[in-house]
Amino acid sequence: MATCIDIALLLVLLATVLACFRILKGPTLPDRIVAVDLFGVLAVALIALLALHMGQPVLVDAAIALALVAFFGTVAYARYVERRAQEEISDDRR
Repeated sequence: MATCIDIALLLVLLATVLACFRILKGPTLPDRIVAVDLFGVLAVALIALLALHMGQPVLVDAAIALALVAFFGTVAYARYVERRAQEEISDDRR
């Protein structure tokens, strides 16, 4: 079981590095925002795996709190993009 958790931790860390690369090099703003969202998901996964590895169930609470913050951030970004698109449409009609 510990070996599986160790492998999962390494894979999550590798995915985190790739997400950081996309955040820095993403060609468009939506690409970067999706990468930031992915980074949040990977952070939740990392905390959950560490909770399993260390036998500390209290870390699961931290993972849930981080997941909520990441979710609200994604919703806020989606609303921002929607408003921005509506403003561009209204500007084009003028």
